[in-house]
Amino acid sequence: MNKIVDGPEEAIKDIKDNMTLMLGGFGLCGIPENCIAALVKKGIKGLTCISNNAGVDDFGLGLLLKGRQIKKMISSYVGENEEFERQMLSGELEVDLIPQGSLAERCRAGGAGIPAFFTPAGYGTEVAVGKETREFNGKMYVLESWLKADFAIVKAWKGDKHGNLIYKDTAQNFNPMMAMAGKITIAEVEELVEPGQLDPNYIHTQGIFVQRIFQGKNYEKRIEQRTVRKRG
Repeated sequence: MNKIVDGPEEAIKDIKDNMTLMLGGFGLCGIPENCIAALVKKGIKGLTCISNNAGVDDFGLGLLLKGRQIKKMISSYVGENEEFERQMLSGELEVDLIPQGSLAERCRAGGAGIPAFFTPAGYGTEVAVGKETREFNGKMYVLESWLKADFAIVKAWKGDKHGNLIYKDTAQNFNPMMAMAGKITIAEVEELVEPGQLDPNYIHTQGIFVQRIFQGKNYEKRIEQRTVRKRG
């Protein structure tokens, strides 16, 4: 099976309006910049996006929000994105805010084939409204369901032509579990190598989970908030 595609435009060619997408990354770290730009250019509408957050106003998923291409965000953090906040408060955007750990586990459950699990996170809050709760060993838990997507789009440091992926440092955030939870998984990588060049002991996502892969270009790798210590 040939998994290599020419670039982001070919990788997303069959993503259509009203589909559900998972997009890896945390803040602006490890996000699939090339594929997001291609989605913006294609002008797809009515997307449901599952992502930790929605980038910032002029970068990442913030660009899709700016173009009114997202109808629903399933995420854990509004963050520095003023347009995300504005659309949420005005009712223009449907938002499902989920505790961060629960969001990660729901994505992992989707990839592992686990339809639901109990967690204490969110019990007694709005998060638990309408959900089953149950007591275990004197503690209350909330039943959460898996998350899956039509497409999972991830970004890795290195990948081989079989689709095996290695994420660098903190890019090992939502990328690995989301790569397992899409019907079709697209991986963009900084470096694409021949099979056998990656040490199998360091592979984070196995190629069986990846259907399309390409080498990305011109990564900005922005820092959302840069804080440095003042010199004495």
